[in-house]
Amino acid sequence: MINQLSYKNLQQYLGQSTSIAPLVVFRIIFGLLMLFSTARYVWLGWVDTQLVEPSLHFYYYGFEWVKPLSREGMYAIFGIMAMSCLGIILGMFYRLSTVVFFLCFTYVELIDITYYLNHYYFVSIVAFLLIFVPAHRNFSMDVARNPTIVLHQIPRWIIDIFKLQIAIVYIYAGLAKINSDWLFEALPLSIWLPAKTGIPVIGPIFQYKFTAYLFSWIGMLFDTFIVFGLLYRKTRWISYIAVVIFHTLTGILFQIGVFPMVMIFAVTIFFSPTFHEKIIQVLGKPFRVNVTVEREEISASKLYEPRYRWLPKLLIPFFIFQALFPWRYLTYPGNLFWTEEGYRFSWRVMLMEKAGTATFYVQDGQNGRKGAVINHQFLNSHQEKQMAMQPDLILQFAHYLKGHFQTQGLADPVVTAEVWVTLNARPAQLLIDPKADLTRLEDTWRHKSWINPFLEK
Repeated sequence: MINQLSYKNLQQYLGQSTSIAPLVVFRIIFGLLMLFSTARYVWLGWVDTQLVEPSLHFYYYGFEWVKPLSREGMYAIFGIMAMSCLGIILGMFYRLSTVVFFLCFTYVELIDITYYLNHYYFVSIVAFLLIFVPAHRNFSMDVARNPTIVLHQIPRWIIDIFKLQIAIVYIYAGLAKINSDWLFEALPLSIWLPAKTGIPVIGPIFQYKFTAYLFSWIGMLFDTFIVFGLLYRKTRWISYIAVVIFHTLTGILFQIGVFPMVMIFAVTIFFSPTFHEKIIQVLGKPFRVNVTVEREEISASKLYEPRYRWLPKLLIPFFIFQALFPWRYLTYPGNLFWTEEGYRFSWRVMLMEKAGTATFYVQDGQNGRKGAVINHQFLNSHQEKQMAMQPDLILQFAHYLKGHFQTQGLADPVVTAEVWVTLNARPAQLLIDPKADLTRLEDTWRHKSWINPFLEK
């Protein structure tokens, strides 16, 4: 009986329709933000410093085959990405534009794991979802070329999948903050905020320990509950003001790129269809585009071609994965912040202050001669900083050193590392077994037993 009711409720939900306007506005906003982000990446010289110049790139597990192209090739990728952003904004060759953007952006993201950011992961997910939805079926060049494809209403669940993805980001970020360091020690904010006292107007408040505690609790409560405020019509505007204030403040305090801007604009999808219809009307005026909206409630089954009826069946396992994957850390022993096993792709945002120093030793397997490695001969400063506190990257670097020194004539090199790491201002500890020959170890999904246990001090 319960199963029948659940199925009936699901069928009713899938049959509901709504205005296409929120999806159209989301398409335009996403395209504009990605065009800005792409131009910013090129303008700041990151194509060269992050992708072209490094002699070594740290790969994602299973994606070691992803390699950067030549300098000309990488700039061509960014040119193609910019063109695809324009296609998304204008709704021009939309399906091709979204596929190309998703592939190019995700390719760039996969080149070097040391530049992993949660908002890059979020962008890839959103780009992937946009491939399958009809965001170009109104107020677009595709409609101008072929008016027969125009849609005024779409199934409601198409809008809701983007709301759901945003909800996952916020709620999981909030749940991740429910830990003793964040709530009861105000760490790492009590380390970071005192360095921000020079900020005009608000700077002086950061000298007080109370401010770090206040911001820690506000951050947890905001992330955990803000989506519910956005969903409820009566609290939507006050919640959105909170979103703007929160992300503007974090953007001022911390170097987190375009993430605050992305979230400030992305959450506008929670606003009513009428709100988005007004935006489209305003955008259409300079181009003398008359946008009409059909108010008649139409069955969703009549709105979308039969060839797309399989999409909900694809999205259900997709979102089940999104909901479960961040919990994989529970399958590993030890302190998550220390081992970082299951840390990435789980929406853990700025939860720790962690730094390390790693000294690698290479020993000739035949004559026993041993020497220390100068890391910056192989890595840039960012790569070295990230590698020195993440066990899987330490292992990757050790394997790279083995191959490098084999080409220099060393026979069967043995690579060990003495890695001291401090977590949230605690005294530094040895992260891994300094006697372990890292070249004999392989990275897998299993727990890395060569990581030393974290000692609370």
